[in-house]
Amino acid sequence: MTPELHPTQRAAALGTRGRARPTREAWVSAVLLLFVLGVLMWASLAPIELASRDELFEIPHGTWARRMAGEKLEILPDTIRLTLGINDVLLLRNADDVPQAFGPALVMPGQSFRLPFATASTYSFACSAHASGQLNVIVEPSPARGWETLRWRLRNLASRTG
Repeated sequence: MTPELHPTQRAAALGTRGRARPTREAWVSAVLLLFVLGVLMWASLAPIELASRDELFEIPHGTWARRMAGEKLEILPDTIRLTLGINDVLLLRNADDVPQAFGPALVMPGQSFRLPFATASTYSFACSAHASGQLNVIVEPSPARGWETLRWRLRNLASRTG
């Protein structure tokens, strides 16, 4: 058995048209939903801008010596993904004591090698920093606004955090 409400309490609970007023939790949920939708809309439509178009990979000091000692060492990913117009310049920094070969270039100790990409494609390079001796660079086209931009942002966020 539910207690009977006083007529003024019933009117306050039902509002002026006989409907129940939204609770505080309903308002908070609605505002939160609008906020999330706004963030997703911004993420899908705002242009992607990074501080630099360079994607840096460093060959650490001691890599060659560790490899010559028989250590199975993977210092660079087998595949590097770049995006045209966003991060389309591969920057390799050799912090090791010996020169490292990357494609036709020989990167001396303490030097860096910048390789800009102008066409979306998959590129394969000989690379002495890899145990396999090979590095693949996948250059993807710039994402279109909307879902593609949102997917790019989410994939980029996931790759940086995981």
